This record gives sequence, C-alpha cells and structure tokens, in this order.
Amino acid sequence: MFDTLSDRLAATFKNLRGKGRLSEADIDATAREIRIALLEADVALPVVREFIKQVKTRAQGAEVSKALNPAQQVVKIVNEELVGILGGETRRLRFAKTAPTVIMLAGLQGAGKTTLAGKLGLWLKAQGHSPLLVACDLQRPNAVNQLSVVAERAGVGVYAPQPGNGVGDPVQVAKDSVEYARTKQYDVVVVDTAGRLGIDRELMEQAADIRDAVGPDEVLFVVDAMIGQDAVNTAEAFRDGVGFDGVVLSKLDGDARGGAALSIAHVTGKQIMFASNGEKLDEFDAFHPDRMASRILGMGDMLSLIEKAEQTFSQEEAAKMASKLASSKGKEFTLDDFLAQMEQVRKMGSISKLLGMLPGMAQMKDQINNIDERDVDRTAAIIKSMTPGERQDPTVINGSRRARIARGSGVEVSAVKNLVERFFEARKMMSRMAQGGGMPGMPGMPGMGGGPGRQKKQQKQAKGKRKSGNPMKRKAEEAAAAARREEAQQGGAFGLPAGEPGKDFELPDEFKKFMG
Repeated sequence: MFDTLSDRLAATFKNLRGKGRLSEADIDATAREIRIALLEADVALPVVREFIKQVKTRAQGAEVSKALNPAQQVVKIVNEELVGILGGETRRLRFAKTAPTVIMLAGLQGAGKTTLAGKLGLWLKAQGHSPLLVACDLQRPNAVNQLSVVAERAGVGVYAPQPGNGVGDPVQVAKDSVEYARTKQYDVVVVDTAGRLGIDRELMEQAADIRDAVGPDEVLFVVDAMIGQDAVNTAEAFRDGVGFDGVVLSKLDGDARGGAALSIAHVTGKQIMFASNGEKLDEFDAFHPDRMASRILGMGDMLSLIEKAEQTFSQEEAAKMASKLASSKGKEFTLDDFLAQMEQVRKMGSISKLLGMLPGMAQMKDQINNIDERDVDRTAAIIKSMTPGERQDPTVINGSRRARIARGSGVEVSAVKNLVERFFEARKMMSRMAQGGGMPGMPGMPGMGGGPGRQKKQQKQAKGKRKSGNPMKRKAEEAAAAARREEAQQGGAFGLPAGEPGKDFELPDEFKKFMG
C-alpha cells in the first residue's frame, strides 16, 4: 500500500547523500518533495502541513547542523515524525477487571467488520483468551451466517440467537450475549454491529443503543484503508456520533495510496490498534507505529519478522536443527529436515511478505513481487517423491533415480538435479554459519569469521610466522596453538562463546538502542 510513498521518499533522501552540510535551500527542497509525496499518498492536508512544519523546524535546528551526517539526521527526523502522526506508542487492548471484556466493532458496511471479528477472535485465542463472537448485524443479508462460518474457521464461540435478514432486535442480542458469556465461561465478547453504505441517523442511534446496553470496555472503529480521505471524514462522524476508543485498519494489503492510515490517528486523536493485511484469518496483528514508519522508509520490520518466527518455530526444534548443522560439515542435516524447515517458513505467511520485512528489500520489490509461491510447493513435491534413503543421503541419487523422482513430482529431470545441488550448497553454508565461520563470500564481521580477504590475511600471517628453533619453546607454542583451536571448536553459533549465552558478549554502542 505504501510503495509509491516509499519510492518518493527514497528518491528525496537520495539527493541528500554525500552532502557534508545542508543549506536552507536543501532543506526547503527536501520539505517540498516530502510534501508532494504525502499529498500524492492522499494524506489529509492539515496532517501534511503539521508534518512539514515539524520536519523543517527540526531540520533547521542544531541536531542537523552539528551532525556528522546531516542527510541521515534528516531521515531520522522524518522517521520520528512519521511515528508521531501514526499514533506514537503501540496501544494495547484494555481488559476488564472482571470477565467478560466487551469489545464492540463499529463502522460502515463493506469495511470488513464481520471478517475482522473472526480475525480478532483468532488473535485473542492465540493470546490465551476464550472469545465469543456476537451477531448483532441483523440487517445485512446472510451477515449472521457469515459470522457463524468465520467463527467456526477461527475455532471460537459464536452467539447468534436471531436469524437476521431484517429479523430480530440487535440491542437485546448484545445485552443477552454478556450474560451468556458469563454462563459459558467466555472471557472476551466481540460484538459485530450493522453498518450502512453511508453515515445516517439510524446507524448512529443503533450503534449508540448497543453501546449503552453492554457498556463496552473498547469500541473499535473499523475502517477500510482503501477509501482514502473519506475514511477520515467517516471516522470523525463516528467519533462525534457514537465515540470510539481505537481504530482498526482493514484491507491494508490493497493497492490504494494509504493516506487514511497516515491521517486518521492524527485527525481523530484515537490510535490505530490493529491492522488487517490479507484475506486469511491469521493475516492480522497489533499495529505498531514505529514499525510501520520503518516500513514506509524502506528500513524493514525485523521485530515483526522475529515475532512471527518465534510463534512458528519452537526453541527445541531450532536447537535440534542447529546441532545437526554444527555436526561434521552438517551431514546430519537431511532433505527431510530441509522439507520440515521449509514447511515451517510457509506457516509464517507469504514468502514475498516475509522478504519485504527485511531491511533494504524496498529496492528489490519488483523481484520480490515476481516470486512464485508455487516454487515452494514444487520443491516439496520433489522431496516427497524421493525414498527415505534418498532423503537421508542425496548423494545416491543417480540418473535413473532422478528420472523416477521427476516423473513422480511432475517436473523436469533438471529441476531434481538443481534442487539436490542447491541443497548441498545451502547445507554447506548453514553448517559454516552454525560453526561460527561466517557467511561464505561475505566480508569479515566481528564474531562471524571472515571472508576471502580475511582468510588471505590470516594465511599471509601464518606463512610469515616462523617456528622457534628452541625445542622447549616450540613445544610450548604448539600447545598454545592447540588450546586456541580447541577453544574455537567449542564456540557457539555465530562465533559466540559456548556456555552461558551472551555472558561475556557486549553489543557495540550503536546497536544498543535497538535492544530497548
């Protein structure tokens, strides 16, 4: 959604690189380009004015003029101001002291409230809660049936005593649902209310009546992120007519310009709490202003990627795989393990979305968008067409075996050959990393081993170092060298010392700020 804005901002900051000092004209030109980028992204005009004013004031101040790298300082300022207009800190749900907690969803018809109720239910379930979805949209055809289907897919409870389609009293259903939740031991009630195609008096009255009947702990306004400036107008109308505590953005994966997301928190004074970025029920998460600002500026979102990995991979499995890779040249790591790892990654979501969270990948978004997700399925089919012995030891796969595997998986023989070759290369690289040798072909990094340059330097030093002619002294030198080799072999992954993790490891100062 923010691709166009990201591209414009990246081009703007590119013009600042290499300048040791920023003049007044440089700052004005940069502010003008940022203003155009925001307006093209459909950000509300009052928000743009306030944003540009803050950026210019700070850019003309001492924090830029005295900076070693003024261009990076301007990017830092823009990042901080983006976080500000997106709401500042992450806003968490407020839970009632005595269960059940009541969450009411409000918004226009078509905003995606019913589907979002299922997503929120699944998210709450993953957090250890027992949610109940309540069907109070009794106007839209099949809305009650849709909520029941969504609740079943999410594996959560549903309360739908009325058939809907214009039949039933939504206020009474909402009121009865709280008592039902207490009886059945549900600790969170999610009330799905009716919407309209536009703001009208009947919609506001019904939403206000449901609010008064259940006294919700949270009223969440659901807004379609693709409707642009109208999202801000609708949010203001709901805020004044019914009142809400937080905003949920739906359809954040669309191709609209994303101005609503950058405007709504600033204009209404209510923070964005959740974002839905896909059609699947698990494509939904808490909204983090700092992470969204980082994505917009093309700096990735490593924290979200790490959280997804932690939810998918168990520490026990990760340790098991690491020990296999750390074995002699990683030979214990088999194609079965490779397939298991690949399936775990698929559980994290779309490969292209995961790659998009990595820093610097904004420059490769065309290649990322062209990734064929079916390649993973084809790779899995090839591995599953092998015998258990072939998966354990792929070196036995000869020409006739490749032909049989290709027929079984519906691919060309060359695809089987390429997969086996890539597996050996990947295993070799991962084994080296697990043993603390660094990534092949990469420059040396602290604690990560070294690239070719470092290896050549070490070889040169080794060649130039002569052994002592004194037998006693030479024996002592050889014993010290053996001790050093043994200590290196006992080291943990990524070159860290074995034993208590991180005990003697100190992060460089420039990285400490990212660790909170």
